[in-house]
Amino acid sequence: MKTSSIRITRLSFAALCIALAAPLVSSVAVQAAEVPAPFSPQDLVTLPRLGGVAVSPDGALAAWVVTTTDPASYARTTALWIKAAGAPAFAVALDGAADSPAFAPDGSLYLLSDRKDPAAPKGASATQLWKLSAPTKAATAPQWHRASAFAAEPAGFKLSPDGKRIVVWADLPRTCATFGGCADSAGRAQPGPGSGRLYRDGTGFVRHWDTWANPGTYSRLFAFALDAEGVATGNGQALDGDARAGGLVGDAPTKPYGDGAEIAWTRDSNAVIYAARLADRNEPRSTNVDLWLAPVDGAAPRNLTASNLATDTMPAVSPDGRWLAYAAMARPGYESDRLVVHLRDIKTGAVRALTGAWDRSVTSLAWTADGKALIATAEDVLDTPAFRIDPRSGKVERLTFNPGREGHIGNVVPLKDGRLAYTRDSIEAPAELFIGRPGKGSDKLTDIATSALAARVGVVTQRFHFAGAGGDTVWGQITKPVHAVADGKLPAILYVHGGPQGSFNDAWSNRWNPRVWAAQGYAVVAIDFHGSTGYGQAFTDAINRDWGGKPLEDLQKGLEAALALDPQIDGANACAAGASYGGYMMNWIEGRWPDRFKCIVQHDGVFDARAMAYETEEQWFDEWEHGGHAYHEAPDEYEKWNPVNYVTQWRTPMLVITSERDFRIPYTQGLAAFSALQRRGVPSDLLVFPDENHWVLKPKNSLQWHQTVFEWLDRWLKRGGKAG
Repeated sequence: MKTSSIRITRLSFAALCIALAAPLVSSVAVQAAEVPAPFSPQDLVTLPRLGGVAVSPDGALAAWVVTTTDPASYARTTALWIKAAGAPAFAVALDGAADSPAFAPDGSLYLLSDRKDPAAPKGASATQLWKLSAPTKAATAPQWHRASAFAAEPAGFKLSPDGKRIVVWADLPRTCATFGGCADSAGRAQPGPGSGRLYRDGTGFVRHWDTWANPGTYSRLFAFALDAEGVATGNGQALDGDARAGGLVGDAPTKPYGDGAEIAWTRDSNAVIYAARLADRNEPRSTNVDLWLAPVDGAAPRNLTASNLATDTMPAVSPDGRWLAYAAMARPGYESDRLVVHLRDIKTGAVRALTGAWDRSVTSLAWTADGKALIATAEDVLDTPAFRIDPRSGKVERLTFNPGREGHIGNVVPLKDGRLAYTRDSIEAPAELFIGRPGKGSDKLTDIATSALAARVGVVTQRFHFAGAGGDTVWGQITKPVHAVADGKLPAILYVHGGPQGSFNDAWSNRWNPRVWAAQGYAVVAIDFHGSTGYGQAFTDAINRDWGGKPLEDLQKGLEAALALDPQIDGANACAAGASYGGYMMNWIEGRWPDRFKCIVQHDGVFDARAMAYETEEQWFDEWEHGGHAYHEAPDEYEKWNPVNYVTQWRTPMLVITSERDFRIPYTQGLAAFSALQRRGVPSDLLVFPDENHWVLKPKNSLQWHQTVFEWLDRWLKRGGKAG
């Protein structure tokens, strides 16, 4: 991967209003002005969002959830939409929230909803499973049937292949033998008489992501039989075994990100395969997620991947029931190792790596309906395309839906006739639902936001690559507003992604969105430095033990390459911004590249590596990044790239943002950075969210975040440092 050349690909957004299947629901006003209005933070917060999607196996029916945000109160509501082939889409009268739509084999539609039901038994949770038997015609009043009376509120569900069973999951005490309604549901972390939480020796996570642990409570799977009417019966069968007989103790799906992609039924509908990590004193340092097979008759679950001490996930059972495909990492303790597709003969237990020769890491996995191929997605040089994998040879073929620019493909569902249902988003626009054949075009089923965005100024994106650290090829993107192409110089924003094993990619984001930043009159430069994903595992691994080395060199060279490519970018009028690892890099730049930028935006960044090592919850991540050692075992590993050691060089104005419920990089890191800035007399502001985690998700908070950030940028890039 050596190069001395620079390559540019210009990609323009065509803002076209297209007559599509679903009527637009949008808070973005269509303006009659010749020059469209900029895409604003208000637009970003209130733009309708595509939620869960479902497509029937024959492609004749599609259902999806749309989340809308009130432009005044910022309250969010959900609605269910359905579209039959050849007919317009319509919103379904539900009178409640909609979540997780899924088609059963008989064509009926299931989903979770909190719609009111006077007939619900006493003690039932607000959210239940609901069934719509004939979801085909808008003119017909929908006949909803409550399909459960769960005592616990389900977080998700998955139907069995024969449609006669269902598996649901929720946070429940490990000793509870039924799906809720247990006497010991009270929190064991608060034994009283005071309010203190007690965590005894050997406890796993004390807190995780944004939640304090309640010892003895886990996300647990229960299987239910469905009667002739499709209603869940009985109290459910726990799939983690008898707690008194040493059954599995752990979260399934895993936390905090796990979902239904970690759960699969066997083809005979008699067992469930799911991913889980043991919850014990090693849990905060372990990435050993295994696949467990649990019969629905209550027999103890069996560990299918005990020989692999790293992560095993994404189980997918072949249509004939013979093969279990799944993704596995090889190195324990490393959360960003390559996910290689494996095949297991379910009958014999024989396992072989299928994509070991393919230097990409899969992000999703599904069988085609005929069982002749697997369809996967994986990051690949700024795109996230779909790929076809031959289960016999392991040959991988990249599939093309959008020649020259795939963007981000997700939610892939192979259909019986060989077509694929999928969602696609990009820097320019959020996800929409499509059905099509690779290389032969697709039908767009939704118009969640496309038409609304046509009333806003679009963006133009340049992809480029250059010779980065060590002469390796490094890729980047420049995003700027279309209307500014001939409007003179644009101040620059150097965007630094988190992870650090990650990428901004050609994808839509509801948080760090290049389009809304560019709309403020800036050129956003994003560099996929060493450590980024989508370029092979060696490139991803290159950041290990080198947080402030090659990545900083790549950012320096990448910014200069962008300035050389596009003379409209004003390199003398630039700020840098980043969150998580990107926030760390902002602190590192403060001390190691202190005179390059007029301002910095630092969100949830590591300030002191020593404190971080003892305060973060998922210890495996921090230890892996420092040679696999705890701080006390190898302090030099941590101090080499520790921003706190260079505070004497800090002089660039910085906005610091942090959140009190961030347990990944605790808010004390942000407070410390702000204290250092204040003590040195560096112009600095501090924004603290008491009710957010590592991400800012609530509508009003998101709006405040953007307003604060853009005011800070305007102050230093447009007003010469003067407060507004």
